[in-house]
Amino acid sequence: MAETEPQAGELPARRVFVTRAIPAAGTDLLAAGGAQATVWSGSGDAPGPEELRAALASTDVLLSLLTEQIDANLLAAAPQLLGVANHAVGHDNVDLETATQLGIPVSNTPDVLTETTADLTWALLLGAGRRIVEADRFMRLGNYRLWGPQLLLGEDISPGGDGQRKTLGIIGFGRIGEAVARRARGFDMAVIAYHPSDPERVRASELARPVELSELLREADFVSLHIPLTTATRHLIAADELQAMKPTAVLVNTSRGAVVDEAALVVALREGQIAAAGLDVYEREPTMATGLAELPNTVLLPHVGSASRGTREAMAKIAATNALAMLRGNPAPQCINRAVYQSAAYARRASRLW
Repeated sequence: MAETEPQAGELPARRVFVTRAIPAAGTDLLAAGGAQATVWSGSGDAPGPEELRAALASTDVLLSLLTEQIDANLLAAAPQLLGVANHAVGHDNVDLETATQLGIPVSNTPDVLTETTADLTWALLLGAGRRIVEADRFMRLGNYRLWGPQLLLGEDISPGGDGQRKTLGIIGFGRIGEAVARRARGFDMAVIAYHPSDPERVRASELARPVELSELLREADFVSLHIPLTTATRHLIAADELQAMKPTAVLVNTSRGAVVDEAALVVALREGQIAAAGLDVYEREPTMATGLAELPNTVLLPHVGSASRGTREAMAKIAATNALAMLRGNPAPQCINRAVYQSAAYARRASRLW
């Protein structure tokens, strides 16, 4: 981070609108860089489309969260906007194609949350596999009266009592998928992986054996999802895929909710097609599919994959660094649509800086 952080200095009345409160490390960096930052403080959980539109009318750079939809209409209504700094690794909340056409750079906060999200993935693997949340609830309700050999039986992650190595199937073998695979060594697991966008990435790694999706679903005792949401990956795991998994298998999703057909998952869990699921993301977040919350064989978290203090502070600083670069007319270090800087549309926007 140190080599990309901007130096303190005055900016000529440049304004950043932050859609919701972020860690102070980010807003402090904006202030140190001379930006005039305004954090949304309206009623409700988040600013609505009209509030965003009104704010953008007097904003130079938007610092947004993943939950805010930055669509074509919103972007078109802000002819003076110099960039969108997304406080997230994902960026499917921003209409990237329209932003590029309009000459608006868009950035994200990559890499920094890799290890933190991999840690949480393992918390879900262990939590769902060993029925930790269910056991905690059992205890709190006063249901534990007598120990017995059939009490809350779960699934081994290590070879366990039967000595059989368990197989972890990783769908999406990017940075987070690789980090999850590294941790599997400590549990003596066999690791297989399917990386749809670049199969060679798995073949070049010593951490996993490359397989096709059908083989992964058939062989894996645990299936962990780490792929972006695209047209091709929406409902990648649906009724047929769930049916193909082992009845003892555990599904974990810390990527994007709509990668899984959530209604089909409810059926699969209810009917015993798979043993359990651990979810940190949801198809229509924050709403869950009907019946999901009532299923005992689930661990359900409120999108906290990157929620450690250190990681969230680092994300805020990266987003602020990107925003300050945009305000100065410099390429944002983590720009997603970097070619935009060579476009005539961007030149027109940036011309008012000089």
